[in-house]
Amino acid sequence: MSEGAASIPSVPLDFAAIDFETAGPSAASACSVGVVTVEDGRVVDRMGWLIRPPAGHDAFSEWNIRIHGITPDHVVDAAGWAEQMTDLLAAIGDRPVVAHNARFDMGVVRAACFASGVATPPLDYFCSLRVARRTYALTSYRLPVAAMAAGFEDFRHHDALADAEACAAIVVHAARRHEVEDVPGLLDAVGDRLSRLEPQAPATRVPMAFA
Repeated sequence: MSEGAASIPSVPLDFAAIDFETAGPSAASACSVGVVTVEDGRVVDRMGWLIRPPAGHDAFSEWNIRIHGITPDHVVDAAGWAEQMTDLLAAIGDRPVVAHNARFDMGVVRAACFASGVATPPLDYFCSLRVARRTYALTSYRLPVAAMAAGFEDFRHHDALADAEACAAIVVHAARRHEVEDVPGLLDAVGDRLSRLEPQAPATRVPMAFA
């Protein structure tokens, strides 16, 4: 992973699964988020909301609209990135964060913070895509395929909350398959580690990514 390794405390299977959708190719253009919190291997909360992308990164591409169905009209009255950060961090709490292809989602956090002029929060995170690749023998490790292997089917892919639920299901199922009871045990079983998103100075150029 591109971020520095974080220490892994001994904790139960507690984590927050997240997923972002973006308005366009800019990683800063977050337009929705889903967060699913898991404690002791059980989902205890699910929440999702729309986000008004930061100015300069708020153009919606036809491609992204076709993917997730979110249009400018949907977010016109939504909170902006800086305004919703408190809710996002409250939902995550002190849990490690997981996302399917976490590089994309952590890139969204970093870029949206830079574009909004707010501090990038330090987050310990890992990737359910990497966990799936080292747990299942599949022809594809895209979220719908990996989620099906975990027994989580028939969800609306590219709906941020549904995708976060699918991500959480993969982690819980993988932990059971590896017969481990916490995040450190799972990461050890798959030969991975927590990484950390660290605060950084605002970038002169926002990285590009796709939902």
